[in-house]
Amino acid sequence: MNHYVSHLEAAIDGTVLPFGQLANMHNARPIWVRYHLDQIKTAVTPAQIATRAPSLWRYRELLPLPLDEAPVTLGEGMTPLLHCARLGTQLGLSQLFVKDESQLPTGSFKSRGMAAAVSMAKWLGVKRVALPTAGNAGGAAAAYAARAGLECFVFMPHDTPVVNQFEAQLYGAKAFRVNGLINDCGKIVKDGAERMGWFDLSTLKEPYRLEGKKTMGLELAEQMQWELPDVIFYPTGGGTGLIGMWKAFAELKELGWLRGGEFPRLISCQAEGCAPIVRAFEKGERFADLFPNAHTVASGLRVPVAVGDFMMLDAIRASGGKAAAGSESKIGAWMQRASSAEGISVCPETAVCFDVLERMIAAGEVKPDERVVVFNTGAAPKYLEAMPYALPALDKDRVDWDAIVRA
Repeated sequence: MNHYVSHLEAAIDGTVLPFGQLANMHNARPIWVRYHLDQIKTAVTPAQIATRAPSLWRYRELLPLPLDEAPVTLGEGMTPLLHCARLGTQLGLSQLFVKDESQLPTGSFKSRGMAAAVSMAKWLGVKRVALPTAGNAGGAAAAYAARAGLECFVFMPHDTPVVNQFEAQLYGAKAFRVNGLINDCGKIVKDGAERMGWFDLSTLKEPYRLEGKKTMGLELAEQMQWELPDVIFYPTGGGTGLIGMWKAFAELKELGWLRGGEFPRLISCQAEGCAPIVRAFEKGERFADLFPNAHTVASGLRVPVAVGDFMMLDAIRASGGKAAAGSESKIGAWMQRASSAEGISVCPETAVCFDVLERMIAAGEVKPDERVVVFNTGAAPKYLEAMPYALPALDKDRVDWDAIVRA
């Protein structure tokens, strides 16, 4: 057998769909990839995986690309799980860790999803892809499409961070700014599918970005010796990473690879200026309404409506976690505080997580000795607009040493 996929499955109603042909959604909702986990259990062990190259492709049996197909890769490796003792002490935590996705090839966790999605698209014969983006997804799609030799179209809100705008074009994509939000860009992609003949790579509107993002959960489990942390703080826009990790944990449990039976509490972190999942969670609803007037400097969180809303909310509630909003006004301060404490390039989306974490510690919802993992989903230099810092100037001929001392 050259792959272990059993079938595709509609997330909204469980309809079984065939694998091996192009698929977007079913009844306007996402699709799961399901595997022959019983066969994987006999095919590979955690010990065997440990001998493989430190790449997300070390989990090939749990990924959809056939084993005899070469993946589209930019060398995306396992990202480090960093113990943050100094910042943890400041917050009153003994076991605070950051999973640093900023070290992936395109500077964010989007590399994972696009490596899988573009690999599958190429295998299935796609020649042209398109997607909306709030930031990092566009650059990642453009990079992996370039690597695969595919044509790529990217549509982004007009105020998308400038680095994200330029990198999509740098990688050869046909990139456009749109006077609207990411859902408006998504409508352009949907409306142009037949006219332009492109395949829609939008978040959760095809099954395979989710599988790439799932590797965050697989890596985390392996890095913690196949145990899981007590709490995960994850910045949530479209939610693919959060949903993917929960899927990974369920698959690992069925495989019998996990030590201990408890899953972590998932804390879905959004910014106050765009918090549709938080509102739905607080109301006890399974589906989220469109968030009006969405705005936040954490561009990856500016997703006013998510097609996978119910998948996020199901996972959050099943984990015993919650959805919570961080303060917009504290994003810049938290970027600097966390980055300067640990030397990690903390993005604004992750800054929101730290604000939520501090509040939950104060409320007694996170205990001092719990193992806490915060996902840093991107590199800070990609967000120049979120860092309005002004450096003091010096005259080379008359250096003001008092000013240096005071700095």
